[in-house]
Amino acid sequence: MRMCDLKQKEVINTCDCKKMGYVDDVNLDMKTGCVKDIIVPGPSRFFSLICSDFEYIIPFQCIVQVGDDIIIVRVKEEDVKHNCKMI
Repeated sequence: MRMCDLKQKEVINTCDCKKMGYVDDVNLDMKTGCVKDIIVPGPSRFFSLICSDFEYIIPFQCIVQVGDDIIIVRVKEEDVKHNCKMI
């Protein structure tokens, strides 16, 4: 599967049946080439003109299933929510 295929998939959390967003990036293990985490940005602010204050970094082992158009995960939202660093 290619990265562009992942970006078209919506991430849904089975713990609370909440739509988390779409995959934006992945973290790779440089030694093995395996996916470590998927990164989903939080909701944007002010009519999508200003980026989000946080992002979800979801470990690969928390992915339950990858479908044609969604990725189902099982996570506690507060465990995977990370603040974005503003430059």
